[in-house]
Amino acid sequence: MKRRTVHLLFGVLSLCCAGAALERGLRLRQTTGLNAEIARIAAAPVSKEAATLPLRSARELQLAQALALSKAGNHEAALKGYAGLIQNGERDAVAQQALFNLANMYLRQGLAQEAGAVPLFELGKQRLRDLLRVAPQDWDARYNLERALRLAPEEQEAFSAEQQQSVEQRRVRIPGFVAGDLP
Repeated sequence: MKRRTVHLLFGVLSLCCAGAALERGLRLRQTTGLNAEIARIAAAPVSKEAATLPLRSARELQLAQALALSKAGNHEAALKGYAGLIQNGERDAVAQQALFNLANMYLRQGLAQEAGAVPLFELGKQRLRDLLRVAPQDWDARYNLERALRLAPEEQEAFSAEQQQSVEQRRVRIPGFVAGDLP
């Protein structure tokens, strides 16, 4: 009786290990195929009229396609690809990378332009801030935001009038209270 129980336990344990190994093997096969497809997208020359991937394809492939379009100079198609990854409301690693790449694309465009680059820098800074709200530990985004702030500093004039007033001169209004209610 004990022998049968030990053999049964060993058989169940072996089946569990075989199932886990099969699942890992399938996941490895899927990841290898995905990596090969990403390498194909990165290696293929991208023209200005490049067709975008269908929306049902893997998010990683959409990110690779948008990055390839951005590197080729087709910024409008890349913007559509990045926006498709960001606007789903998901904030997974692919969406965070799309935000980072979109911000860098705006900053590169701003650096390439001599006039009218300020709106592009502002868009890039805003995308980096959006990313840092989701992933505050992203040091690459922090570094790029700091570089963008050095290239296009924030306007301090809006804050200067408020900062010049002393604390005693500021009036605080609280709804529901009359000025004589507080001592």
